[in-house]
Amino acid sequence: MKRAVLLVALVALMPVAPIVPVMAAGGGIDVGAYVKNDEFTDVKLSPGGEYYAATVPLADRTALAVIERGTNKITATFKLGRNQHVADFDWISRERLLISLADRFGELEEPRLTGELVAMNADGSKTEMLAGFRVDDGGLGTTIKPKKGSDSIAAFPIAAPYNETNRVALVEVLPFNADPYPAIENIDVFTGRRARVAISPVRAANFYTDNRGEVRFVSGSESDNVRKLYYRSGAGESWTLFGTQDSKGRFEYPIGFSADDKVVYLRAQQAKGPDKIIALDLASRERKVVLGDDNVDPARIIYRNGTRIPLGAFFMDGKPRTAFIDEKVPEAKLYHSLESAFAGNSVEVTSQTADGSLALIRVSSDVNPGDFYLFDTVNKKAAHVLARRQWFDPDKMAPMQPVKLAARDGLELQGYLTTPKGSSGKGLPLVVMPHGGPFGIQDEWGFNDEAQMLADAGYAVLQLNYRGSGGYGLDFRQAGAQQWGGTMQDDLTDATHWAIAQGVANKDRICLYGASYGGYAALMGVAKEPDLYRCAAGYVGVYDLPKMVADDKRTLYRWGNWSADWVGKAADLGAVSPNRMAERIKVPVFLAAGGEDETAPIEHSKLMEQALRKAGKQVETLYFDTEGHGFYLPEHRSEYYTRLLAFLSRSLGGAVASTGAGTGEAKTAK
Repeated sequence: MKRAVLLVALVALMPVAPIVPVMAAGGGIDVGAYVKNDEFTDVKLSPGGEYYAATVPLADRTALAVIERGTNKITATFKLGRNQHVADFDWISRERLLISLADRFGELEEPRLTGELVAMNADGSKTEMLAGFRVDDGGLGTTIKPKKGSDSIAAFPIAAPYNETNRVALVEVLPFNADPYPAIENIDVFTGRRARVAISPVRAANFYTDNRGEVRFVSGSESDNVRKLYYRSGAGESWTLFGTQDSKGRFEYPIGFSADDKVVYLRAQQAKGPDKIIALDLASRERKVVLGDDNVDPARIIYRNGTRIPLGAFFMDGKPRTAFIDEKVPEAKLYHSLESAFAGNSVEVTSQTADGSLALIRVSSDVNPGDFYLFDTVNKKAAHVLARRQWFDPDKMAPMQPVKLAARDGLELQGYLTTPKGSSGKGLPLVVMPHGGPFGIQDEWGFNDEAQMLADAGYAVLQLNYRGSGGYGLDFRQAGAQQWGGTMQDDLTDATHWAIAQGVANKDRICLYGASYGGYAALMGVAKEPDLYRCAAGYVGVYDLPKMVADDKRTLYRWGNWSADWVGKAADLGAVSPNRMAERIKVPVFLAAGGEDETAPIEHSKLMEQALRKAGKQVETLYFDTEGHGFYLPEHRSEYYTRLLAFLSRSLGGAVASTGAGTGEAKTAK
């Protein structure tokens, strides 16, 4: 196990817990290792290479630490009061950071972005609250006088090229009213002075800058959810409609510009197959495909350091790989050499010095949550900096293998199978774990806490990218539209039968478990296939689709339209709502939910519970009044996973949590 030198510098911020190895299944599962917060959540190298900045989770807040690279000395810390968090940060210059904040609202445990911006120098000086609802409360000891209206807006940084001499940040500004038209503004990171750049011509907007830092495109939609793309030739020019989502749902949006800003690169959805990257000449409107894959969409885009020039992309074709528009560029050679040096891992350059001489790289895999290395691009040497979760030993973790199978209608499906370390991979108790979303969300190869914990308990874990999932093109996503309980559910059934046919799963020891839509799919699965599974667990799920559609329509008109398009008509959805099919369920059920969940309100779980009890079925529940869409507090997650493992063990026979795990108390628990 690694313990990086840089962690020593963070001891001043938080007590570092001792390394606790994950216990073998025979001794019980150390749930605490899986719910424990990362030792840091993000780390970025300064443009001059003099500093690292890292976010550090504390017991009740998230702090930012700046560490001098040569000495590992902390030069500055930034932390606010209880329940206030540093959500994100960026180096705006060699010496100054721009910080975005989050806070806990009302009874909700999980913090949310507030739209507040703070700037701070690397030595901790000139810390200023620039925008947000607390801009004038004096809590930071700021010296700038609040600007009129700065406390009635939320501001969010826009991705822009790095400019060494620039003292302003480009931000999206949202007034405090429902569904507003956002503005684009420059904000001085020393004085907080804001200058209007433009108003978006469309709501729900995303902005795209060129290599001069000018906003040239904006995409968004109105309540009809039809996406539109607007363009302007430069600062001060009017917006013109550039493109609209077509009748088949296809849309194109910018991902960057050529060095001279004469060519825009678009990610273009196709009628059939994965998205492509297209280069479009803005003068002639000539276009050509410059990058794509036959099987999967482009995922993360790789840019030239400090610019908006796209060079390549990651493709999640089973395991992640990179491909470049021009394989001869230095960046392509850098990536391929790093991938060779760290074979079997995913490698990503996360930040670089302005001159490119030093690069911070993240190395991760299915068995490694992530290590950060500092790579000297001149001398070709890498030095270990930090391990995100150093208490996990990659040699003891369970491997995740990409799998492919055919659905009953012939559609190719892809997913991942995790099997216990050292097992034969055959005849195992199986947990089928559908992802949430469902639309556009994708399970990917990498370290997955739940899959690792379940494998540690002795289970094989099957994660399927059923139709409707992201990553495989527009037509694959649209194939899931209005198929809640239909072909999306059939895909999970087919995957279960595949696991049995492959000899992976013991056909008499299979359970369904998922969160959000995955919770729906778990309960729908045991209602639709009552003899295939031995139990079902639903975490923050939705179980009454007519209620969900009606709630969406009442909350926001655009959400109501989305539900009609993607879920279906309320009159047709009762037949595929698990709470209205409780009498068909033959197996034990476990439900968990949060009382402050706005995405999948706790009423869904309570309606499901009531229906099961009325039908005389076995059901147990765990409700936390103050949690939202997924439990946030470590003690609540520990309690939840302890209960989940015990529940699964009673049906499948796997290991339970070790003694002392899961001692948290639910405010409303059953």
